[in-house]
Amino acid sequence: MLTRPAPSPTDAAGRLRADFVEWMQGLEPGWVTATPGLGRPAQLTALGNGFVPQKATRAVQLLAPPFPRCPRCTTA
Repeated sequence: MLTRPAPSPTDAAGRLRADFVEWMQGLEPGWVTATPGLGRPAQLTALGNGFVPQKATRAVQLLAPPFPRCPRCTTA
């Protein structure tokens, strides 16, 4: 779900912006980009090695069996 407007995808030099990638992955603002001491290349590396939380959640829902005694885990 999109909760905020997309930042510009590129900077003035035409390079990909890390905060745009962070937004595309559905992460909270600053999840990676506000990490102290992490420059743009390292931010993009971290984001590139990351995952999209919404997709991971859906994968677990599809692949994990429901737990019969868990009231929150029963399938609808």
